[in-house]
Amino acid sequence: MKQFALVLGFACFFVAGAQAEIISNPIAVFAGLDKIMGQTTSFEVKIGEERKFGGLIVKADVCNTRPITERPKTLAFVEVDEQSNDGKRKRIFSGWMFAESPGLNAVEHPLYDVWLTACRDPNAPPPPQEKAPEVPGQKPAPDQASPD
Repeated sequence: MKQFALVLGFACFFVAGAQAEIISNPIAVFAGLDKIMGQTTSFEVKIGEERKFGGLIVKADVCNTRPITERPKTLAFVEVDEQSNDGKRKRIFSGWMFAESPGLNAVEHPLYDVWLTACRDPNAPPPPQEKAPEVPGQKPAPDQASPD
């Protein structure tokens, strides 16, 4: 029994160590569809704050991303309330949204749809960009031209 516990402990240690770092972001990015106007709008919500979209109030409690090798890469815990004309609020959604699977847990309302598209941190460094390989005899693009 002691050996089983020891093996189980080591297995848990290695599995926990293999998980990628979760990155918390201060801003959740959503898309909203106004079905009456037929217009899709992108809007941002700071974590812990509320943002009105039509007759809905959207609040993100957390917005996490993971490296590209992990799934799901982008998820947020979201609460959505419907506000009536008299100012009363009714919770219509509370749960996790996944940017890579927008249809899984999107808010589907008679007048509005809302889904998570991204999480972002304006203070994070930009992701590394790959340069296109040079083709012999081809001039470099104007922004890549070397000063002479």
